[in-house]
Amino acid sequence: MQPDIICLGEPLLEFTESSDATHGTVYLRGFGGDTSNTAIAAARQGASVGYLTAVSADDFGEAFMTLWAEEGIDTARVIRNAHANTGVYYVFPTPSGRNFAYFRAGSAASLMGPDDVPADYIRGAKVLHVSGISQAISTSACDAVFHAMAIAREAGTLVSYDSNLRLKLWPLARARAVITEAMRQCDLAFPSVDDTAELVGLSDADAIADLHLGYGAKVVALKLGEKGSLVATSDERRILPPNPVDPIDATGAGDTFAGAFLAEYVAHGNPFRAARYANVAASLTTTGMGAVGPIPNRVRVEAVVEGAR
Repeated sequence: MQPDIICLGEPLLEFTESSDATHGTVYLRGFGGDTSNTAIAAARQGASVGYLTAVSADDFGEAFMTLWAEEGIDTARVIRNAHANTGVYYVFPTPSGRNFAYFRAGSAASLMGPDDVPADYIRGAKVLHVSGISQAISTSACDAVFHAMAIAREAGTLVSYDSNLRLKLWPLARARAVITEAMRQCDLAFPSVDDTAELVGLSDADAIADLHLGYGAKVVALKLGEKGSLVATSDERRILPPNPVDPIDATGAGDTFAGAFLAEYVAHGNPFRAARYANVAASLTTTGMGAVGPIPNRVRVEAVVEGAR
């Protein structure tokens, strides 16, 4: 299978703390990892999707392989590493939200390097999607992402990049240098206001769009949270309104936006129509708990899109 959209990065097994009348404190297993979430979101919209990563050869790695197979995601190039773990994070609910604890150092995905990137797989795709987190987890993973981007650019495969700044993973100076260079090499840019403010001191939406168009992006899709999104090309820009919901948990909403946007953009090439659709998909994700479970499928998103017309 040669997918249209290929995502590259690190999956994370999720354990959410809960309470049970019989057993006391329990941990509910789920799935996360930004590019894995994006791959699943795109697949649930009907896109042809593949994932490039490495997972452990144990039950945790097998859980992800089963998940991706159930979602129809191609895993032919996923590496099974018998000597490394799959990354894990714990979620602890609090009165004001949720706290997170990550255990990902030395994960199988973080050990990936340029030699693990299958050039033929990327050359055959329409879009390669990567993120700042894909690069932050290790120096070798960062090199692998840049290598994959170079292969894509040479082949005419579009490069999609989500900044997803996580300062717990790397120093700001390195993040600024790497993310800026990655943005200069992408065709489809997914920045956020918070990330761009931290990286370069800009918080005005139009100024952020101008910045990334200046870097060379063909399309900038700026996530504005509850305000929707701003989409800009060299010829036009629009604010796409949000889809009003009563949010419960915003985990993975930005990843869902990117995945839904890519699925639509690959299908018809209209970035404004893609963003309108992605706004709805991302909003619906916030009405449930966890990163993967609430990601809507195409039938559910289209019902809302049609109802809003």
